[in-house]
Amino acid sequence: MRKSILITGGAGFIGSQVVRLFVNKYPDYTIVNYDKLTYAGNLENLRDVENKPNYHFVKGDILDVELALKTVQKFNIDGIIHLAAESHVDRSIHNPDEFAVTNIIGTIRLLKAAQTAWNDNYDGKMFYHISTDEVYGSISTGYFTETTSLDPRSPYSASKASSDHFVLAFNNTYGLPAMISRCSNNYGPYHFPEKLIPLMINNMVNNKPLPVYGKGENIRDWLYVEDHARAIDAIFHKGKAGEIYNIGGNNEWTNIDVVKLLCRIVDKKLGREEGTSAKLITFVKDRPGHDLRYAIDPGKTISETGWRPETAFEDGIEKTVDWYLNNENWLKNVTSGAYLQYYNTMYANR
Repeated sequence: MRKSILITGGAGFIGSQVVRLFVNKYPDYTIVNYDKLTYAGNLENLRDVENKPNYHFVKGDILDVELALKTVQKFNIDGIIHLAAESHVDRSIHNPDEFAVTNIIGTIRLLKAAQTAWNDNYDGKMFYHISTDEVYGSISTGYFTETTSLDPRSPYSASKASSDHFVLAFNNTYGLPAMISRCSNNYGPYHFPEKLIPLMINNMVNNKPLPVYGKGENIRDWLYVEDHARAIDAIFHKGKAGEIYNIGGNNEWTNIDVVKLLCRIVDKKLGREEGTSAKLITFVKDRPGHDLRYAIDPGKTISETGWRPETAFEDGIEKTVDWYLNNENWLKNVTSGAYLQYYNTMYANR
């Protein structure tokens, strides 16, 4: 069955992986990448598919309901995979308004565009919203499940939890077919270097301090981004309206252990004496409201879709380091902007 799919935020880290997977795996599908191209969106991420006949790009803001509606109508969109969002916790602490506008209001406007375009003819239609495990808050023991109560602790996670509620409300109130997935921390190629793993790799290469919050004891479940893209594919095709699906990698690591592993790998790859990068580790004042542990149970997704994570963390980290070391021009281009300079200054002032 041919489909026409709109992927918002398709030039971003996760979005570009989803776009690439769908364009290559489903040549009969029409894939429309709808992206505002903020600092974290980069069309260089998709050079390998930009000339494919089933790929289309529309520069657009999810807040622009008229353009979103026209795009859905023009391409006869019957599936929306919504990834566009402000996603960095540190930035949300400094500018919560921006996160509320983009993540909440933007999602509502995209929902309204779908509702208007589909005009109650929902046969074969689906609005698939990509969320985060951070909406659950912190967990000391056990795992997040789809029925875990939401307890967001940062402006970012609060904005995502709110958008989740609106997605389900549109499903319950208006009958709009919609579903949600919540994923653990992603890592891999094309990740903007404001997040932990790419930031550390970039700073190691350039012999800059490696800022680690608190004592580095915060625990995250890590998922290789290509595994996440495959999960999105499986849920989009096999998931059910009104449902929530958790996606996890079964890879729990403390932040400091992740950084130390990266130090060993980067030193080896660059031919440095072991321990060279570890000397750059700098513990900084902890982030306000920093959740101690995330751990997610992907059992429902595995049992209902057949998906499961395939990439062991050590293997994925090695591939990630190789990618950044082999793509220095990409890294230089995205780190030349004013935002990353601001970000490093913010760390330095802690």
